[in-house]
Amino acid sequence: MQGLEDLYREIILDHYKNPRNFGTLEVPPAHQADGYNPLCGDEISIYVNYDGETITEIKNAGQGCSISRSSASLMTNAVKGKTIAEARETIKTFKRLLLLEEDQRNSEPMEIDLRKLGELAALQGVSKFPARIKCATLAWNTFTQIIDELEQNSSTSEG
Repeated sequence: MQGLEDLYREIILDHYKNPRNFGTLEVPPAHQADGYNPLCGDEISIYVNYDGETITEIKNAGQGCSISRSSASLMTNAVKGKTIAEARETIKTFKRLLLLEEDQRNSEPMEIDLRKLGELAALQGVSKFPARIKCATLAWNTFTQIIDELEQNSSTSEG
């Protein structure tokens, strides 16, 4: 198990030192949301280009601790090219990974196939440190603000 923990640590450090999808997109056409974690001082901006069906481009910018920045990098990789429904499912799975969501029927943690998560599984160890969960979820919660807005805009334009 120690070898796996070392691998996860390397993935987190790699995404911290070499963040993927780092930068900004022109607003508009991009949608933007900002997030802040006052406990740690992490700040993030998420930018999304959406073509009405898929997230065509996503960027993150800001500053923060290694967990916050690597989580943002991993998140952008995980949701780029997905539909909103697929992105929501990825968010749900990630939060399950951190034991933030429980099965409503029996209040037991839901099973997760770590192989399907790919590099996102590296953040599983964060659940052992409750104070760091806010760092890991900052980008995800900020991204959720954007997809909530996209869904809202989509439903009002259809009605």
